[in-house]
This record gives sequence, C-alpha cells and structure tokens, in this order.
Amino acid sequence: MNVLGIIASGVAALFITVALAKSARRVALRPNVPDEPGGRAPRAEALRRTGGATAVLGVGTATGAALWLGAAGDAAGSVGGLLAGAGLVAVVGLVHDLKPLWAALRLAVQITAAVLVVCLAGFPPAAGVLAVLWIVLVTHAFALLDHADGLLTAVGLVTAAGLLTCALLGKDPALALLPTALVAGLAGFLLHTWHPARLRLGASGAQFTGFALAASGALIQAAAPSGRAAWAALPALATVALADSALVLISRRRAARSPLRETDDHIAHRLRRVRVTVPGAAVLTALWAAVPVATGTLVYAELLHPAFLLLPLAGTAAAVFALLRIPAYAPPCTAPPRRGSSRTVPSRTVSSGVTPSRTAAARSTGASSAAAAIPAAASAPGAKRPATGRGAPAGAARTAAGRPTVPPPPTGRPTAEAATAAAERR
Repeated sequence: MNVLGIIASGVAALFITVALAKSARRVALRPNVPDEPGGRAPRAEALRRTGGATAVLGVGTATGAALWLGAAGDAAGSVGGLLAGAGLVAVVGLVHDLKPLWAALRLAVQITAAVLVVCLAGFPPAAGVLAVLWIVLVTHAFALLDHADGLLTAVGLVTAAGLLTCALLGKDPALALLPTALVAGLAGFLLHTWHPARLRLGASGAQFTGFALAASGALIQAAAPSGRAAWAALPALATVALADSALVLISRRRAARSPLRETDDHIAHRLRRVRVTVPGAAVLTALWAAVPVATGTLVYAELLHPAFLLLPLAGTAAAVFALLRIPAYAPPCTAPPRRGSSRTVPSRTVSSGVTPSRTAAARSTGASSAAAAIPAAASAPGAKRPATGRGAPAGAARTAAGRPTVPPPPTGRPTAEAATAAAERR
C-alpha cells in the first residue's frame, strides 16, 4: 500500500470537486438560462439537480488515477470493482435526474453493480448473497437521506470518516482509498449543497455515495481480522440511514399509504415541523450519525466491548419513536355537515319574529316607497336635472314601480304636440 498515494488521491478529489462544482454553480445560477419547451422544469433547476455529478467525477477521477499509479497494491481488483459498480450506479442516477426511469430498472442496475463488486472481491456464495442484499439496502437508505439541503452530504461525510478509520485499522489498509477520496469530495461539495443549496447531489450523487459507503463497508468487513467484532461494528455506521427508512416505512404503514410514494415524512421534514431550521436539521442528523459511527469505530478498534453498541441503538429507537409522534401528514379534508332547509328557515323566523309573507310584503313596500321618492327628489329645488339627450326628461311618465317609460324611437316626423305648438307661435 502506498500511503502517500492515498493521501494524494484525497487531495486531488478535493480540488477537482471544488473546481467542477464552482463551474457548475456558475452555469446553474446564470440569469439567462432558458426554460425547456413543453412546460417542463427550468433548465437551471435541472442543472442544480445534476450537481452531484461533479462530486462523482472528482472522487472517481482521483480514485482511478490512484489505482493506475498502483496505490491500492494487492487490493486493486476489489477497489477497481467497487469503483466500477459505483460509477455504473452514478450513470443511471444521472440519466434519472434528466429523465425519470422506472424503479425496477434502477434496482436491477444496483443489483448488477453489487454482484460485480462481490465477484471481483472473491466472496463465498453465501456471504456474497448477504453482501449483495446489504449493499442494495444501504444504498437505498442513504439515497433517501437526500431530502434536505446538506443532510446527505453531512451524514455521508461522517460515515465515510468512520469507514476510513476502520480501513486503516484493518489488515488491508488499501481499502481506505475510496473512503479517503469520498471524504474529500463530500467536504468540497458541502458548501454548495448547504442551505440555501445552489447545487444538489441528485440521484447521481446520492446513489453513488450510498453505494460507495455500503460496498466499502462490506469489503472492510470481509477483510477484517477474525478477532474483531466487525459483524456488529460496521453495520452500526449506517444506523441513521436505516433509522430514516424504518421511520418512513412505519409511518406510511400506520397511515395506510403506499411505501413507494415519496412524501414529506422523513427525519428532516419532521424536525422542520417542530420549528427546527433546515441547517439545524442537517447538523442534528449529522451529530446523531456521529454517535453510532464513533461507537462502532471504537468497537472495531477493540477499545470498547460490543455491548456498548446497544446504547446508540437504544437511543436511535427512542428517537424514531419520538419522531413518529410528530404528525407528518395533513388531516383529511372533511366537508361541513349539510343543514336542511326545514331547520334553517324556522330558526331565522323565530329569531326575527317575521313570517316569510310579511318579509316579502315589506320588501315590495320598500321598493315602491323608494320608487316614489325618485320623482320628489328630482323636483326638489336645487336638484340637478339631466341634460338634453341624457336620460329621461323631468316630466316623463313613469311606471308603477317608479321607473321612467322608454320613449318611442325617432321616426323623423314631428309629433302632434310639436305641430300644435308651432302653429300657436305663428
């Protein structure tokens, strides 16, 4: 193993990720980015979702260069299979960010990538089946953590640091190559995905991170010395991701909702409902993840007894139970009770003391009195009369309701009254 090569890969991953993320951020935040035709989401939003590809390129380039330079030594096959599987999952995730794919297709690709890692690492058949199931499960669990700004990046950074420590303590420290690059890449991408996020990991970065963490844990456990309790220590590093998945499944089961339908019922969503800010939710979840990660690392280093792992597990169970008590779904909208006319009308009659017939008579009386007041107001002294050609004349006949009658249409001939008045003038 070349320790300097592993350190150099971490430094290279950090600088490559920072440079690529800065360029992607500048393009995504450009004000003149046009929208897609057909009423689709803006292209700027699509660029933000694919920001995780910069972290994938940074980590993958640094790890691949270290493999080519021989930094992995005898573990080059295992690390190469791990990098190839993670890259395959990241490519499918990038396609899903641009155009959604079927869940069955993505699951098939993840299973294929996990089988590739297990075969290149030389797992026995029974252990290989368990490793494939573990890799697929943990990959999905970590990918589900990408529901808040900076959450998956912070938790993945803490988990990768724990795997890095365990790999350095094992008998095959070359397996620390990918965790080292992953720690550096996530650290360089954290500022861009912190709230308010300019870039997001998306399906590409989330699935790459989850697969790299899960597969690295499986390889480190397979290469661990026989005297260490790696079977209990390494799974504890994924406690928070598995707790979030368990919280979602239990909550949706109790609410009779589909477990495949994405809703706002994850850890950060529930913390937001109790007035925790988005950065505060990411910090609290990262601190929560740091407790089982630190305990598992100390157990792997034989500094603590494996029984100490029950403490973070009990605390996680209590936290999940407390989060379940926070309402995550809006209550169903129920229509107000309909009131019948037989109940409404009598109540109004009794309260007012007026029968419907009297009410109608009062309305007609009021209308006639108002109509009668119109001519009086028009004939009052100082009242303005309508100009000639505007409205009805002052002496125009009115109907019983007090409205002026409509004059006949002009015919171009003088009326009898007009002819008589003209004769008198002569």
